[in-house]
Amino acid sequence: MAKTGTTTQGLRSAIERSGYYPALVAEAVEAAVGGEPVSSYLVHQETTFDSNEIRRHVTVLVLTGTRFLVSHTDEQPADGTSASPYATTSTESVKLERIASVVLSRVVADPESYTPGTLPREVVLTIGWGAVSRIDLEPAACGDPNCEADHGYTGSTTADDLSLRVSEAGDGPETVRQALAFAQALSEATAAARPGAHR
Repeated sequence: MAKTGTTTQGLRSAIERSGYYPALVAEAVEAAVGGEPVSSYLVHQETTFDSNEIRRHVTVLVLTGTRFLVSHTDEQPADGTSASPYATTSTESVKLERIASVVLSRVVADPESYTPGTLPREVVLTIGWGAVSRIDLEPAACGDPNCEADHGYTGSTTADDLSLRVSEAGDGPETVRQALAFAQALSEATAAARPGAHR
């Protein structure tokens, strides 16, 4: 379930509608937002299956005039550290200038008959601000198939701080629309926040 909108009260209502520990999630998000007006938000609840356990988690993305905030809450079963189930909530606040990339991947059915405005089957929103990077390495080679020389390694680094997948089948078409709207608002805000951007 995902909800998007533009007001602090709307954000609170969306968290409550998600039904996922709303008091805990709202307190963490509201503390991170502080007194700043909310420009846009997205609340996404997801259920995953881990072996024979069902786990739920919620991610709340918030855009203000100066910051991007991400809050993630997971529930955990009783374990060696706790005799009862517990939840972990984390929030991170990122200045808009620090966001290096906003990647929106769209998956569409029947691309040969695609018409503009058709809703994608799923979207994946990936946001990078330099907190987490992934390095992919592979042996380097030259064009000679008989060459046995060591050419070292080649690779690439990818900023991969947050990746959120929303699908029409799993979350519904409105959730896909909401994810697209939030991605657009975040892209526009980060472009405006870059040094030298016209405001």
